[in-house]
Amino acid sequence: MRLGVVGFAPGDPRAVTAEVLKKGLDQGVTSVCYHGPGEILNDLTPADFNRVNALYDELGLELAQFGIGYRECLFDPDRAVRDGVIKTICRGIEAGRAHRAHNVLIRTGSLNPAGSYDPTPENHEPGRLDVLIDTLSRVADKAEEEGMTVVIETHVLTIMGSPEINRKVIEAVGSDRLRVVMDFVNHFQSLDQAYRSTERLNHIFDVMGPISTVAHIKDISVEPGFVVHMNEEVPGAGVLDLVTAVRRWEEIQPQSYMLVEHLPEDKIPTAVANVRRIAAEAGVEIV
Repeated sequence: MRLGVVGFAPGDPRAVTAEVLKKGLDQGVTSVCYHGPGEILNDLTPADFNRVNALYDELGLELAQFGIGYRECLFDPDRAVRDGVIKTICRGIEAGRAHRAHNVLIRTGSLNPAGSYDPTPENHEPGRLDVLIDTLSRVADKAEEEGMTVVIETHVLTIMGSPEINRKVIEAVGSDRLRVVMDFVNHFQSLDQAYRSTERLNHIFDVMGPISTVAHIKDISVEPGFVVHMNEEVPGAGVLDLVTAVRRWEEIQPQSYMLVEHLPEDKIPTAVANVRRIAAEAGVEIV
């Protein structure tokens, strides 16, 4: 497998420098990824991408994932809102192609105005999934036109809240250019699953593995409090059987990336070192 990070680089390609990218290179990874805010995408020029691509080439780095930032919900009842966010995503797909990204990342959003990963019963009302599938079909059309792969970041708190729903949505759209992120941490739903993580991980990989092209590697810590509190954790510092996770990813996508993410810069070196140790224990070579 390959190993990268989401971090170090700022969200604007125009602000990416060799000095920033070398922070990732110093960790021995081969990809430094970031998210580009939707509002800047129309301002980016071919020269901007040529400059940053040259930096990646000079340092021997790849861009495994380019994230598109936006707040809108892909299944908003208002067609105008959906049309607007599709326009942003389409521009992001073009930016990802210009930036030679392996994958462009999107999210479903939420009808809770507090944020894209904030839950609400409205997300699960009848018909919501049909609207989402219609939006994603339009996104997939653009992805096919540009020859780009779009991956959806899914989560237990969102409309795509289980491996089974993920598979259902991807099959309904029916495009090889629309996949999901293998972010297994996002699909632990109970303490039982966390404490018996090998079983849950194997189920997640069985269902989502065939529809994933990039993975995020994190861990889970269980915290006290009412009712249940499970937090993301540095890989190797939580309760999950990450040896199984790394081994299963290698079986499914031996040439694809696992990305360390959602960490402050000072914790990234520990995370990367832990992933290397876990991969060695799993008998998986990081190339």
